[in-house]
Amino acid sequence: MAKRKVRRRARKILGEDPKALVWCELHKPIPAPPKEVHRAAGKGRLKSRHHWLLYVGAVVFFFLVVPYILLDKFTDRLGAALRGERGWWRIGPKRRTREANANADGGPGDDTPPPDAPFDGDWSLTAGRLLLRWYSDSPSKSRLVLLTQDHIHVAASPGRRLFPTGADDFRTVAEFPLNEAHAEGDPNQPRGYATFKLRFGDGSWLELGRLADPADADHFLRTITT
Repeated sequence: MAKRKVRRRARKILGEDPKALVWCELHKPIPAPPKEVHRAAGKGRLKSRHHWLLYVGAVVFFFLVVPYILLDKFTDRLGAALRGERGWWRIGPKRRTREANANADGGPGDDTPPPDAPFDGDWSLTAGRLLLRWYSDSPSKSRLVLLTQDHIHVAASPGRRLFPTGADDFRTVAEFPLNEAHAEGDPNQPRGYATFKLRFGDGSWLELGRLADPADADHFLRTITT
């Protein structure tokens, strides 16, 4: 479940407890809009800004961890060579056969969802306009979608956080009455691939995924289908 401080903040900005809430992200990267459309919208960012600790972690990984792994593998193989083991430098035919069979039978990586667009494609409608200011509203790609009795609220933390789903400073960046928008999704989707759509009164839609916290995600999906 969402942290207690997140629920307290939600209650404070909504004036009531939400029926359901879930942290989520865009299901796909924002496609490049036409230049004139992007310019008219203020030329906002179309990609998130990562927290500086992620860059530090990447530097540490590539300059410390990777050399250590390579050195360890080289040492193992050199030891095998000195012991006179044959075939230490290549993958054996049995292993290649097992990997080929695993891929043919739907091994790891075969169960990813098919590629699709994150929205309907019309930049002049509600979903397109929301995407054009997605990263102007917050540098983070995470959004908190909250359902109340008569509104859908989209909230975000204004800061660039390493773990935005624990933020208690989020604010509402978009709000839609239920006669102008509704959420739809299938509660029986596989964990890790679940998505839902926000459909707007003008016919546009926006797909969101990477739902954080399984309990919140399950409750949210059940709520929008009842």
